[in-house]
Amino acid sequence: MTPILILKTAALGDVLRTTSILPGLHERYEGARITWVAAPEAVDLLRTHPLIRSIEPFDTASDSSVAEVTVRLSATGWARVISLDDEAALCRLATAVRSKRLSGAYLRADGARAYTPDTAPWFDMGLLSVHGKAAADHLKLENRRSHPQILAEMLCLRMGEPELHLPEDSKSFARAFADSRVLHIHGPVIGLNTGAGGRWTSKQISVERTVELAEAVHRSRLGRVTFLVLGGDSEAQRNRAILDGLARSPLRPRFVDAGTDNGLLDFAALLSHCDVVVASDSLALHLCVALGVRTVAFFAPTSAAEIELYGRGEKVVSTAPDYCSYRPDTDNSSITAERLCEAVLRQLDEAEAARERGAAGS
Repeated sequence: MTPILILKTAALGDVLRTTSILPGLHERYEGARITWVAAPEAVDLLRTHPLIRSIEPFDTASDSSVAEVTVRLSATGWARVISLDDEAALCRLATAVRSKRLSGAYLRADGARAYTPDTAPWFDMGLLSVHGKAAADHLKLENRRSHPQILAEMLCLRMGEPELHLPEDSKSFARAFADSRVLHIHGPVIGLNTGAGGRWTSKQISVERTVELAEAVHRSRLGRVTFLVLGGDSEAQRNRAILDGLARSPLRPRFVDAGTDNGLLDFAALLSHCDVVVASDSLALHLCVALGVRTVAFFAPTSAAEIELYGRGEKVVSTAPDYCSYRPDTDNSSITAERLCEAVLRQLDEAEAARERGAAGS
């Protein structure tokens, strides 16, 4: 057995896409036994992954949680520790445990946070960058490699894909939902997850543009499509406005409200019933990638290059001068309903062609 420890807790989407390193780790290390230190809210994304041996919930805000996990993990001599977050508690943990090789963030003898040279491609673009914030921001803007590609190259692994293995109860929930709403009766299902929570307002497109997009797709597909309106708790009011806009449309597009109070894995299971999902740079995007769902993703304040779609979607990127500025008021007006519609139609064609190839080969 080769014990390997991964420290990655921050941002659910980032945790999910980091699972792309798991196949490569198992290929490189015979008998790899992987333990993942995760935030409590991320555990559901990891607990069913067949390449993870165990998960350690780690609450950085709880001193007792930090102490307990540190004691447990210090009892093992790790072949490799991969520390991918720059929070002080995680750096302290990476330094405290015994390992033959550490890659990533740790605490120096003087207590300052630092990172190992082999992980410079990852941390040079972040807040911990030795080059300073201005240089890190420039590197982030100039970067053309996806996060899975960067991780694989710096860890000397084959680039894999993130995976989310849905539990049966979530699959059953989504099947029952789809059956009760007769979701697939009018042809392809287009998921609309065009919000982005409360922090990054410029990640999302407006309610009006979302309705305009649905109308454009509806016209192009001669009404033979259903829109599934998706979102989380923070998007309840916004999604009601989208649903009202669709209901008032003279084109009368067919739409279904997915609700905004679904659990994390139930939400993911609903995404899996879509033929194509239109998503902001948000958790829904990362869930779709991990589930193999075709996605049209749009980007204004954040980097499109960092996202790997594995040939199952396309990106609609802002052409404004402040693209990838990481500002909440970034100009996203160039992400038009017309551009999004064209991408959706192309992805629908790709999905249908893939189904035909699969039918012909069976």
